[in-house]
Amino acid sequence: MAVHLQREIESLKKKILRLSTMVEENVERAVRSVEKREADLADKVIDMDKAVDIMEIEVEEECLKVLALHQPVATDLRFIVAVLKINNDLERIGDLTVNIAERSLVLANRPDFAFSSNFPAMMEKARLMLKKCLDSLVNLDAKLALEVCASDDEVDALYREMFEKVKTGIRQSPDSIDDYLDMLSISRHLERIADHATNIAEDVIYMIEGSIIRHSAEKFKQQH
Repeated sequence: MAVHLQREIESLKKKILRLSTMVEENVERAVRSVEKREADLADKVIDMDKAVDIMEIEVEEECLKVLALHQPVATDLRFIVAVLKINNDLERIGDLTVNIAERSLVLANRPDFAFSSNFPAMMEKARLMLKKCLDSLVNLDAKLALEVCASDDEVDALYREMFEKVKTGIRQSPDSIDDYLDMLSISRHLERIADHATNIAEDVIYMIEGSIIRHSAEKFKQQH
């Protein structure tokens, strides 16, 4: 029984890591499509979403099967619960990535829009948070996961700055309102990706430490 359970858990681990890689690569494509205004990249992001959805369903079904057949306890149960939650966050990141790609397609069909903002920094910060949280999952690295949690406030601050700049830009150049709103929409999706990356990091810590730090990340960090 224990051998079969461990085999199932190893299979589950490979699937969640494969899904993580798919989602991370799609976020990279979406960000590049915005930066370079490449419609082909945006189209690829949208096309890949179906594969992400299929894999998300497979992971969930595998988790439920293991729970039903093996009734795991302790560390094994904690692992499966964490995978279920991480799986959901990855699927949501996939949806947000498609939203970015759709906005990118709109921008790619318009004249270049000159907008001085912290948008590149926000894209890089959100992308790095996702990479770190997935690296923490691969390596079971609680310290790296904590770094992701600490970065979330920085992305929130960048989003607030973007919101203020968009408001100012719309007042000064009302003819460009569509461009400003698209940039704000993309920023909001990036901010939500950062939130989901933080959720994954918290679940990795739960997987490793057995501690739920959702409302006490700073206190947990001080203890480690």
